[in-house]
Amino acid sequence: MQTMKSEEKHIEVPGGQIFVSRWWPTESSDKPAIVLLHDSLGCVALWRDFPAQLAEKLGREVVAYDRLGFGRSSVVPEPPSLRFIDEEAESVFPALCSSLGLEAVVPFGHSVGGGMAIAIASIHSQSNLCASVVTESAQAFVEERTRQGIEAAKKFFNQPGHLDKLSKYHGEKARWVLEAWTETWLHPNFADWSLRSHLKNVSCPVLAIHGDTDEYGSVAFPKLIAEESLGRSQALVLEGFGHVPHKENPGVVLAATERFLSEIEEPSVVAAGA
Repeated sequence: MQTMKSEEKHIEVPGGQIFVSRWWPTESSDKPAIVLLHDSLGCVALWRDFPAQLAEKLGREVVAYDRLGFGRSSVVPEPPSLRFIDEEAESVFPALCSSLGLEAVVPFGHSVGGGMAIAIASIHSQSNLCASVVTESAQAFVEERTRQGIEAAKKFFNQPGHLDKLSKYHGEKARWVLEAWTETWLHPNFADWSLRSHLKNVSCPVLAIHGDTDEYGSVAFPKLIAEESLGRSQALVLEGFGHVPHKENPGVVLAATERFLSEIEEPSVVAAGA
């Protein structure tokens, strides 16, 4: 077992400060760091032990951060725009990487974070910021299943006491966090959103992980990501998994990520051991 180091800090980015956590093995590695992008209700704390497990398993740095308005990051006074996915990729993410001195990274995004990971790879395709991308349960467009799942969640959190589950992690920002998700994704003008325009610019390798019982989207999502991105890409559909595979069985996601990165970073080693 490797000895791990960790660090917590706040970083200035356009729009405020973001809370950042880092994990890395004491033995240095020149492999690109993995940067985790959380889901619509998430934050660093809700990744739980997964970042540390990922850093230990892969022997490289792992970074996670709370997006503006979430967790321990700055309050956002206004609702997010309908371009919030692209805006994260255009301004916040590159500012984070610049502050941490990260020149090449592997964005690993869960749910809407997966969409952001694809947008990052697309928007920064000319700078080679992304060595590869991993998406988990990423929405690639707005399905009826997506809307139904969000409607159900909206009803759940509007019941007395249920918003407290979010307040535990987001404090006074909990209501904003909930509505930033539900009111954006259910907005009529967001219905035509998709990753298609971005995928045609993604030339780095992509692994799209998705559970076949995901309540927020069908396996059409990972298939579209794998089929329409330009680089060496693959869809991994996990039977019997829902929307949060890294929580349901982290070992499966860790192994899949390790295998994928080994295949693209050290193909000759993988071939020899096959």
